[in-house]
Formats: sequence, structure tokens, C-alpha cells
Amino acid sequence: MSHSPTRLDESLLRVARTWGHTPAAERKVARFSLLGEHAGIWLVLGAAGSLLSSGERRSRWARASGAVAGTYAVNTTLKLIVRRVRPELPGLPPLTSTPTRFSFPSAHSSTSFAGALAYSRTGFPAPPLYALAIGLALSRLYLGVHYPSDVLAGALLGLAIADVCIRHASASSGMVAAGTGPFDGLAANGAITA
Repeated sequence: MSHSPTRLDESLLRVARTWGHTPAAERKVARFSLLGEHAGIWLVLGAAGSLLSSGERRSRWARASGAVAGTYAVNTTLKLIVRRVRPELPGLPPLTSTPTRFSFPSAHSSTSFAGALAYSRTGFPAPPLYALAIGLALSRLYLGVHYPSDVLAGALLGLAIADVCIRHASASSGMVAAGTGPFDGLAANGAITA
């Protein structure tokens, strides 16, 4: 099953692929984006949180890390089902290599937003987590390896999976999950306001 991009999707990608580009900036963004490969930075953060915690807090970190790993697995499966080919803009080749030729949804985006939500539920401050998630997601547009809809779908997927995983684990352990929806971690920590 393949999906062709809409004109808006391609137009937005073209802006991201041409605005603010210098050789130095492209090298920096490409290096930064590597942090999100295979959910790497998020799994490292989860492992560190678990090692530096004890008792119930350690369990929360372990559940949060599991949510990130689960999101990566679901994202990979969806890519193989949807099989949307990565962007090919004439005269604007991608600025980094990718593990697969499929783009929907963005694994950087899904695991990043899953990590931001799940780790904020452990008590870690939400603003730096979401700043990292947004940066990694946008880096994929800047580098030309995802359409905006790939990134948006990935973010929504990650938030949904993390919310379900954390709620289920919290209910199973008799805890009450912080907040009532996938954006509660943002609101509670001041990352978004009404």
C-alpha cells in the first residue's frame, strides 16, 4: 500500500529543506538527529533514570522505557504495512542516510514523543523532554527524510502508545496515573498553556 504526498505536505517539506540551510548547520542537525536513531537517546535516558532511582520510582522509569521500546516496535511494523516511500524532491536530495526507504510514520517523532510523555510521568520535568522531542522530530524535515505528515503522525502515535502503556501499567500496579490524557504532562509542567 503506497501513499503519494499531498501538495501541502510537499510544499511544507520544501520550506523545511531550504530555509536556514548552511553547510555548517546541516552538519550539526545531521549529528543531532543521530541521537534519535532507533530511539537511542530515549532508551539511554530511560536506563539512566532506572539506574539512578529506586523502589517505585525505578519501576516507573522501567515502565516508561518499555513504552518507548514498544512504540518503536509498533512504528516499525506500521512502516512495513504502509510502505510510504521517503521524499524525493528534485534538486534537494536527503541530507542523511536512513535505515529503511519507508517514511510513514516517523520513528524519530513517535519514540521522541512517547519518551517525552512517559518520562514526564516519572516526575522528570516535561519542558526539556518535549524540547528534545520537537527538535528531533523537526530535524527529520530539515534533513529531507520525512514528510510533515510522517512527523505529525509519529508524534500522535507516540503520545497515544505511551499514554496507554503508562495508564495500563499504573492501573495494574494500583497507582493512579498522573493526568487524564496524552497532553497532561505538558500542561502540568507548564509546557503548554490555555
